[in-house]
Amino acid sequence: MIATYNTNVGDVLMLITANDRGEKVNFERMGKVARIFIEETGATVAWNIFEAKSLLTDLSGSGQVKLSSDDVEILNKELGKSGFSDVLVHDSQPKFVVAEIVEMQDHPDSDHLHICKVNVGFADPVQIVCGAPNASLGLKTVAALPGAMMPNGALIFPGALRGVQSYGMLCSARELELPDAPDVRGIIELSSALAAGTAFDSETMWQA
Repeated sequence: MIATYNTNVGDVLMLITANDRGEKVNFERMGKVARIFIEETGATVAWNIFEAKSLLTDLSGSGQVKLSSDDVEILNKELGKSGFSDVLVHDSQPKFVVAEIVEMQDHPDSDHLHICKVNVGFADPVQIVCGAPNASLGLKTVAALPGAMMPNGALIFPGALRGVQSYGMLCSARELELPDAPDVRGIIELSSALAAGTAFDSETMWQA
């Protein structure tokens, strides 16, 4: 679940729970809560919580919001109070993590993409398609996992590149808008001493 808040559009907290994949959506509102859903299937893809600061008093500024388990509990109570039976799930998993490429093969339908098996700290490696020229076996880099919001506002969901499934993306310094990011193609190269799955901290783990 991706939470965003922007005072420029009013006191509204948006909770994005699924990828609408460009399908036609509609909404229903009850009380302070609006549910956004895919018209054809009825599947929920997002929630708008109006008068959000009356529920979460620390909300401010603009951009992505990290919700605590207590915050999610408060929001679930508001959903129930408004007449919705859905339950939001708190997710404490970091979305930008140290990642190690443990397997790599050429994409069958591309002359530059690679299919990478990546250790991101889960029980098993995940598959991420990457086109960076410096992608190599054993490289430690940064993975943006599903549920991440990039600095430019792009949302990361599981997807496919030229027919091959990809669970997130491997990131360049420019994509993460890091200070003094080099103006060259390629994903971030981190110290081999870092443990895969560790939350990425740009101040301690990266330098231009």
